[in-house]
Amino acid sequence: MTDDAIEINAHPDLSTIAQVDWDACACPEDGRPYDPFTTYRFIKALEDSGSVGSGTGWQPRYLTAKVNGQVIAVAPLYAKGHSQGEYIFDHNWAHAFENAGGRYYPKLQLAVPFTPATGRRFLTRPGFEVVGMSAIVQGAIQIAADNQLSSVHVTFCTEAEAIAGEEMGLLPRIGQQFHWENDGYADFDGFLGSLASRKRKNIRKERAQANSFGGDILMLTGDAIQPEHWDAFWQFYQDTGNRKWGTPYLTRGFFDIAQETLRYDMLLSLAVRDGQYVAGALNFIGRETLYGRYWGCIEHHACLHFELCYYRAIDYAIEHGLARVEAGAQGEHKLARGYLPVATHSLHWFSDAGFRDAVGNYLEAERDAVDNEIEILTSYGPFKRENREEQQ
Repeated sequence: MTDDAIEINAHPDLSTIAQVDWDACACPEDGRPYDPFTTYRFIKALEDSGSVGSGTGWQPRYLTAKVNGQVIAVAPLYAKGHSQGEYIFDHNWAHAFENAGGRYYPKLQLAVPFTPATGRRFLTRPGFEVVGMSAIVQGAIQIAADNQLSSVHVTFCTEAEAIAGEEMGLLPRIGQQFHWENDGYADFDGFLGSLASRKRKNIRKERAQANSFGGDILMLTGDAIQPEHWDAFWQFYQDTGNRKWGTPYLTRGFFDIAQETLRYDMLLSLAVRDGQYVAGALNFIGRETLYGRYWGCIEHHACLHFELCYYRAIDYAIEHGLARVEAGAQGEHKLARGYLPVATHSLHWFSDAGFRDAVGNYLEAERDAVDNEIEILTSYGPFKRENREEQQ
């Protein structure tokens, strides 16, 4: 890397960035990308469907960094008018800041909207990792400073990015999720064999209950997914969204675009009974990871949620040689089903020095608490004692 000047720009519209340039930074690997959520096609689907943009509280400010006209780094940056759809919560910080007379919103969020999945957030061409990340960090902070914004938040970044970001002066934060790890299992029975007897019996009982709901379960990806399947899944997604968030984050148009541009990135599990789709789960497929994202139903059947979201995901991961299943945010009930706690990472910057110090002190104490909780929960995992000792 030479000392040539780096040009940093913010873009309110992804179409002003060439797809080949974005993906050269976001997914330079050949074949299936490691992270489907930072691909041009996924980010563009969010924008074109109106899931982000005017009226959503997520205003795109995508960053590019160029050297001699070549894009060396990009980042999915948004101006946020609220803290919804982030899954790493800062509502208490917002209240404290505003109670002290400040204005917390808008803020800058460097993230994939509505997607609590770990992945690179500072997307760089190979060979430009250090200078590219530095440029994006400086660019985001400069935008915040120029516009008198309170803060910049980088959520669900990788551990390596968190370490590098802390060295640049950003505040690191850890959270917790539950992931299933593939220990080279030949099949689902091989996974069950690693569990304690009581947990193994309970999972077999749950799977038997789920599969006796009176219908069939379809596992669809690629061209097997048809528009009619999205009509059904939209009902499930609306029900879950209305109950959890008050209103669904994704628009109906997102799923229409997904059918055209993302169907090979997705695994759709649908339960059908008497010719009617009654429940479904949507996963995204990475090179090494299956990402569980959405679930919903119009009928309740015992353990069907566990079967579609957790056990069928494990089946798929084993069959296709994936290293893990990330089951999304929250949910200690996942522990008994073989999903163990792991740390997630974020980075934060605040314009006000006093507030930055206060948050930094809070995060230091929080990290100790989260580390301790992960250790305790892991000890209560469903695996045989010798397996638990290896995982700790």
